This record gives sequence, C-alpha cells and structure tokens, in this order.
Amino acid sequence: MTLRVGMILGSTRPGRRGEQIASWALEVARAHGGAEYELIDLAQHRLGNLDEGGNPNLQQYEHPHTRDWSALIDGFDGFVFLVPEYNHSFPGALKNALDYVYREWNDKAAGIVSYGGWAAGVRAAEALRLVLAELQVATVRAQPAVPLIPTFSTGAFVPQEGLDTAVRGMLDQVIAWSAALRGVREARAQTADAA
Repeated sequence: MTLRVGMILGSTRPGRRGEQIASWALEVARAHGGAEYELIDLAQHRLGNLDEGGNPNLQQYEHPHTRDWSALIDGFDGFVFLVPEYNHSFPGALKNALDYVYREWNDKAAGIVSYGGWAAGVRAAEALRLVLAELQVATVRAQPAVPLIPTFSTGAFVPQEGLDTAVRGMLDQVIAWSAALRGVREARAQTADAA
C-alpha cells in the first residue's frame, strides 16, 4: 500500500509567505515520489480555538470539525510541517491543530521545513520537535531551513541553490521512517484485536 504524507502549512496569517513555499515543496515532493503527498492548509480547516471538552486520547469528539480533522490526520503515515517562526516559536494555530487530536498522530514520522528571518525558522522547528515528541511523532534529523531575506528579495519565492536537494533528503528519511512506523501501528492494532 502506498505511503501517504500530509504536508501541513502551519500558518494561517493573512499575507503569509508560506503558501509559496508550500506549493514549491509539494511540487518537489511529488516529483521525488516515494509516497502520495497532500497539502493540508490549516487556514482551510477552520478549527477555531480548541473547543473539545474531553481528553483527545479518548477520541470521544463532540464536534464535526474535530471528527473531520481526526479522520484526515488518521489517514496519513507521515507528515512534513512547513512552519514559520513567530517570536522564537511556531504559530499558535499549529499548536491548536496539534492539540485537537492525540492518537491520530501516534507512531508516525515527520519532517520539518522551517522558514523565517535570518535564523530561517530553526527555533520554531526546535520548539515544534518537543510537542511532536509528546504526541509520539518521530521527527527526522534532516531539516531544510528557508531564510526569508534572500529567498523573497524580489517579492516572490526563489529557492536558494541546494534547497530542493535538502528537501529530497528530508523526504527520504520521512518515507523510510513512515514505512517502519506503519509496521509499528499494524502490530499495535493486531495486539489490540487479540486482546
């Protein structure tokens, strides 16, 4: 069965630069192959501020938007987070989206493409890694980083030399880990069925 990787655009800010980066990264991923890739734009999901009263570990969701989000996230084997840096961390909209569900993230792999000022969003990526670890998401080492100053000097996204190679290297790791962790999830499901 083909692996499915969701590429999550982690900003909902009007005028965001991430849309251009996400479109480019999705094109690179699809040309690279190894999985089916789908862009998940948080701005299109309108999750609002976390409004579920129960513990997401129990998966007893009250609202249709949460059930839809649950089904979407559950259907992927791995993820690539396209994350900007806001004040040395990642956007609140992404944290909110992560917090809506729990088990749906478990035992999956993720890569991170960060972007921001001169630091290229690396502090946001490091903060995101801590949250993903708590969600039992295994983040790969390869981490492409996009500094906004030179790449948007003309107003449009112009990838720096070698960025496509860095993204493909990250995707190789995400694909390998996603395949391995699919086996972990299948073994866990068999154990639960046998119990």
